[in-house]
Amino acid sequence: MDPVRIATWNVNSVKQRLPRLLPWLDERRPDVVCLQETKCADDAFADLLGGELADRGYAVAVHGEATWNGVAILSRVGLDDVAPGLAGAPGFPHPEARAVSAVCGGVRVISVYVPNGRTPDSEHYRYKLAWLASLRETVAANRDTTVVCGDVNIAPTDHDVFDPQAYAGQTHVTPPERAALAELQALGLRDIVRDRWPDERVFTYWDYRAGMFHQDLGMRIDLVLAGAKVADRVKAAWVDRQARKGRGPSDHAPVIVDLDEAPDGDIGPVVPPPSAPAARRGSARLPQSP
Repeated sequence: MDPVRIATWNVNSVKQRLPRLLPWLDERRPDVVCLQETKCADDAFADLLGGELADRGYAVAVHGEATWNGVAILSRVGLDDVAPGLAGAPGFPHPEARAVSAVCGGVRVISVYVPNGRTPDSEHYRYKLAWLASLRETVAANRDTTVVCGDVNIAPTDHDVFDPQAYAGQTHVTPPERAALAELQALGLRDIVRDRWPDERVFTYWDYRAGMFHQDLGMRIDLVLAGAKVADRVKAAWVDRQARKGRGPSDHAPVIVDLDEAPDGDIGPVVPPPSAPAARRGSARLPQSP
């Protein structure tokens, strides 16, 4: 098989991120890109980006809404058997644009934007758990050759947040959410970044407020989960922190995984590494905390 670079990025509005997205595609040259929170209807996405992406050799699968949610897959290695949504997924109250899948270069790629859950034990939270159960059923059919990429809105362990105490009582870290994610992984999906960098401080999301990014007070909620036949091909896996810097960034950074070859080398879990030292536990709070 030819080498493939897979990336996933919650862009938090593709329209707002257009000045960042296109140069990033040219610089990093991913072969498959999973986007989340595009906040763009399908026709509007095509009008906005169709020509630019075609010029770069990308075929596009989108599943969007006008102002919320929205996911997409961009591929330069084929785009077949496209499926918007998840079969049997719950709605809130109607099905939302939170998943799209396609076969790209022989790999079933699923771009997911998992519901946030808002507050533990709320209606939104129960919807999140039900949606994750539906995702697991979808993945089970082709687990070995599937890659789930996206914003799962769950930090897998306490190691994936800057301070577990700061998140006490919040979503993203509760035992039921983590158990649902673990059940998905139990199908045989490997957490590629954590597999490759088991002991490193790695985040993919930093709140816009209170200087969280500059202090490196983040969490790792954007994941690449790969079945065995794909995971065995991984040569590099890293978070492109550079894309979170500068003017007009998303609050998420892209995650990049190289299969079969590593064009930039096995360059580390986070590139460039943060300049701020790790905060002492209990020394910082989430911006919304009283």
